[in-house]
Amino acid sequence: MWVRLGGTTPPCSRRTLRLILTMHGLIRMVDLAELLATELVSNAVRHTKGPAALRVRWSGVGVLRLGAWDADPSPPEPPQPFDRAVDREDGRGLALVRACADVWGWQPLAREGKRGKYVWCELGVA
Repeated sequence: MWVRLGGTTPPCSRRTLRLILTMHGLIRMVDLAELLATELVSNAVRHTKGPAALRVRWSGVGVLRLGAWDADPSPPEPPQPFDRAVDREDGRGLALVRACADVWGWQPLAREGKRGKYVWCELGVA
């Protein structure tokens, strides 16, 4: 299963992701997947001026990959330790992704002459 979700708002992405995972019998992954997708999409929307999209991929080996594509080719800011952002309202998104996902990363993308990036994370069934 590979799905590109339309809608660039975190609530739209969350609701659609919940529906997709539930329909595919992956309800046990919904809460954490929603949290991580929200962080990825929020960063894409907040830090870029162009379009953004959430992509979801379920592999046959029990790995869920969530990723947010955006039109800014600049790398994401490295995750900061939680104690450095304790009094701030922002700045913990990728630290949360790093703490909760099995693995995360990013890669530059170019498509049809347009540049951007893809920030992703993976969750295993276990």
